[in-house]
Amino acid sequence: MKILAIQGSSLNRVNFETDTTFFLALEAQKRGYHIYYFEPENLSFINGSVFARCTYLKLYDDKKRFFKIIKKLNFNLINSKIILIRNEPPFNQQYINTTFILEHLSKTIKIVNHPKAIREVPEKLFSINFIKYMPSTLISEDLFEIKKFFKRNKEVVMKPINGYSGNEVVYLKNFNKTLIKRFIKKHNHIIFQKFLSKVSEGDKRVFIINGKIKGLISRVPKKGSILSNMSKGAHAILNDLTAKEKKISMEVARLLKQKQIYFAGIDFVQEKLIGDINVTSPTGLKTYFKLTNINLAKYFWDNI
Repeated sequence: MKILAIQGSSLNRVNFETDTTFFLALEAQKRGYHIYYFEPENLSFINGSVFARCTYLKLYDDKKRFFKIIKKLNFNLINSKIILIRNEPPFNQQYINTTFILEHLSKTIKIVNHPKAIREVPEKLFSINFIKYMPSTLISEDLFEIKKFFKRNKEVVMKPINGYSGNEVVYLKNFNKTLIKRFIKKHNHIIFQKFLSKVSEGDKRVFIINGKIKGLISRVPKKGSILSNMSKGAHAILNDLTAKEKKISMEVARLLKQKQIYFAGIDFVQEKLIGDINVTSPTGLKTYFKLTNINLAKYFWDNI
């Protein structure tokens, strides 16, 4: 059997209409792979071997019944053909632990994205490498520096470093010491960025696969929101990259390939890279397929 093992988030949270993991897995199944699915807590290192308590799935392209559980089994992951790391953030200690455990297999088994690369490309902090393409940005928990940043930039977006899916992203028109202190107590270092007003027109999510720009969608926030995440009510439309955005995307893509990141998503607002280099569980391929009828899952597997 040709096994595709997927480390993913809870099956109860899967939205078949938009889920990129299942979109990739369905294409793999068409190519003869058997799908073994497990969550981070199902992973074990046992006397030099890496096991996962897996759910063997049969997938269907049907929103009413998109998978069937064949059986559950304890599986030695060395017998996989490929392993996909696709569980959603937060990129917490549990997530980091799984990358160290799976890295034990990485010389023998193809793992996408590479577990070491996921650790070395923290989704928000890695963008420091591209600060010249970003809006005015501060990463700090120093209230003195934060207050100065607000004086310079007026309207500011605040978000935790380990945040995801638009959770706990806050728009502030002024320095709110009480709120910011509460955020710091919970998250330590926080990212602050100058607010970009055209976010209301949508961001641009660019898909990078194997070091190449393969497509993009714009995600337009719902009325009254600054959040362009589909999970927060945004809707997707087609768009094009400007020359500047294409140049930046190519530069990011080259560095990601050097870092052994096979699949990533990056985001622009007003031609600015807004700081998220999505490598843990990039999304949007199913939505892109609905808008264009271009199946990037085929390109994904053709070039793996």
